[in-house]
Amino acid sequence: MNTLFLLEVEELSIFKLAFDPNSLWIMIPLFLMLGLEIYIFIERWLTINSASKDDRNFMNNIRDFIHDGKLDSAMALCKGNDTPLARMIEKGLTRIGKPLNDVAAAIENTGVLEVQRLERRVPILATIAAIAPMLGFLGTVVGMVIAFHNMAANPNNLDITVLSSGIYTAMITTIAGLIVGIIAYVFYNMLVSKISQVVHVLEAKTTEFMDLLHEPV
Repeated sequence: MNTLFLLEVEELSIFKLAFDPNSLWIMIPLFLMLGLEIYIFIERWLTINSASKDDRNFMNNIRDFIHDGKLDSAMALCKGNDTPLARMIEKGLTRIGKPLNDVAAAIENTGVLEVQRLERRVPILATIAAIAPMLGFLGTVVGMVIAFHNMAANPNNLDITVLSSGIYTAMITTIAGLIVGIIAYVFYNMLVSKISQVVHVLEAKTTEFMDLLHEPV
């Protein structure tokens, strides 16, 4: 009997466990979360990469235009670059002639909005990282309750193979929840780290712009 049980366990694939009707009500939300987190990660990663493009000639051209008094050309250059840095410098250019504190405040406010755009949907990954393991554990607990309820309802027809099969089928939801949660947690930290790098570059470039305004024309 033990040999037969082992053979049955070996023949039961992860695919069958994942799509077991008893745990499907938990597995479907977990699969949806997995698809959502992959989509958010790819979309945000591409967006952040695009925002972090470093055009070394951009600031040099801005400097030349300002020194030559060609503010319109500098504005046109900013409008032609769809990056957070270009929009921040553009806002600073519109404030030229006003006190430097006003220029710095305008750039800073624009920078806050740009960072919020980069962080859009990223908190969803943190939410999935927290919810997915708990949802998987909920499926396991419910599955084990059902397994023991069935055992109590049929005390004269106990079969250890049926009981253990029901338990490890239920526990697959915990494994799935942990996998989905871990992936979401890794994706979240990767994006947060990437955004921090972009913010550091934006701060350095805006400081360079403010220093440029202090330079003699």
